[in-house]
Amino acid sequence: MKIKKISHDFSVCQVEDYSLANIDSEYCFFGKTDEEKSLVCITSEVPENAVQCDDGWKAFRIEGVLDFSLIGILAKIAELLADNDIPIFAISTYNTDYILIKKENYQKGLDILEKAGYEISD
Repeated sequence: MKIKKISHDFSVCQVEDYSLANIDSEYCFFGKTDEEKSLVCITSEVPENAVQCDDGWKAFRIEGVLDFSLIGILAKIAELLADNDIPIFAISTYNTDYILIKKENYQKGLDILEKAGYEISD
């Protein structure tokens, strides 16, 4: 399985609303529930109406389009990283999964995945 590194720094935010979010950005993930509005975006694009923000995330994605019938892809990656005390923030889109890791653990996480047989690319 191939993993593609993403060069940007990311922030995980809670926002008042999405009016100031840059929806035309290369990366911008929204999550809305009855309790909150969340936004994951490039750190330099954190909107002014962010209520809370956690900076310092790096990301990678699983390359290719993942069929919905595939089982356990994200779980295997999460387990490998959890076994090495590396917390993640995962985002699933229609095509694939994105995994965010805090900067201080990012390279260690990639090294673990590469050792487990994942192909890492820039």
